[in-house]
Amino acid sequence: MPDFKVSLSCPVLPVKDFLRRQAGLSLTLWRKIKNSGSIVINTRPAAINDLVYPGDIITVSWPNNSSITPENLPLTILYEDEWLLVVDKPAGMLVHPTSGQHSGTLGNAVLHYYSTHNYLYGFHPVNRLDRNTSGLVLIAKRPDIQHMLNQNLQHITKQYLAITAAVPKPPQGIIDVPIGRKPGSIIEREVRPDGQQAITRYSVLTTFSNACLLDITLETGRTHQIRVHLSYIGCPLLGDDLYGGSINLLDRQALHAVKLILPHPITKQQLTLVSPLPTDLNNLITNLASNL
Repeated sequence: MPDFKVSLSCPVLPVKDFLRRQAGLSLTLWRKIKNSGSIVINTRPAAINDLVYPGDIITVSWPNNSSITPENLPLTILYEDEWLLVVDKPAGMLVHPTSGQHSGTLGNAVLHYYSTHNYLYGFHPVNRLDRNTSGLVLIAKRPDIQHMLNQNLQHITKQYLAITAAVPKPPQGIIDVPIGRKPGSIIEREVRPDGQQAITRYSVLTTFSNACLLDITLETGRTHQIRVHLSYIGCPLLGDDLYGGSINLLDRQALHAVKLILPHPITKQQLTLVSPLPTDLNNLITNLASNL
């Protein structure tokens, strides 16, 4: 049950307006509170049209109805506080259950972790990684925190390491071409003029005989963005056969979400989280370097 303190500079207004305008609750969450949650102002139950005054403490609650079944799976936690959880997702794991797979996902693992600590949280990922992309996933413990982070995605830096099957020219640059769904496929994306704007920054870190290690920063977060953009410039990810990469050296795309930098949604302090490169990608780099 989160608490919201009405600032001394806030005007007197109905609690519903405070929660939507001042506290920044999403419309979806507000509807949950309105329809099946509760509101307490200071120590008394309140209705949605009750007035709040500077200095009041508002406590809200809502049901945590989740269709995800908790499942005892390994979970590597790199950061946790009462608002956020940052985990290191392995390659091969879905972030969220789908209609075709209900178990074995990060969502199942996180809800099991919550249940063992008697946390009444749902699963609210802020960023999502493809099944075969490893690395950092930022998770909000409450939907209002997720909404706050989603409203400020431009202030979250997402950095990746990628190993490609060719060396881009120039060695650093910006790929700014739109991405949309490929006709006839529910999975594959492509560069297309009627797609959504997508911007990827890249810089070569190390070159090998027929490959290179890239540092990548995303300015947008389209589905398969890095994979599509690198394939578009003739440098598909090793292991990414969907977009033209060879699977001879690796059986998953060579892509790792290595760093997240963000202002904490509550404390406003800058957080920098780093995930070490997994063993399979370290081994791939070693093999590539030995063939120079």
